[in-house]
Parts: sequence; structure tokens; C-alpha cells
Amino acid sequence: MQESTTLEKLSQKVSQMLRNYDELRMENVQLKENIERMELDKTAKEASVTQLQDELIEKDREIEEIVNKIESILG
Repeated sequence: MQESTTLEKLSQKVSQMLRNYDELRMENVQLKENIERMELDKTAKEASVTQLQDELIEKDREIEEIVNKIESILG
């Protein structure tokens, strides 16, 4: 009878460990998916920042041209 009880306890512990393993494996998959999604978001935001920087540079050029024209008219 003692052997059966020990075997049952061992079986329960192994079952619990397997459940914990499955839970952690599923959590790991979710975390990996979150990382992938965040990396895609980061890439999209970096592209947006680059585009905005390019637009800012172009606007600075336009302002410089306008200032030069005004100076040439006044000067």
C-alpha cells in the first residue's frame, strides 16, 4: 500500500510538472508573438520617423529659399 501511495504522489507531481511545462510553453509562444508584433511596430515607426525627417529637411530648404529671395529683394 505504501508503494502505491508513493507512486501516486510521484504521478501527481509529474502531472503537475507537465501542466506547468505546458503553461510556460504557451506563455513563451505568446511572448514571442508579442516580440514579433513589437518589432514590426518599431520598424513601421522608424520608417515614419525617417519620412518625417526627410519632409522636415525639405521644408527647411524651402524656408531657406524663401529667406534668400526676401533678402535679395530687400538687399
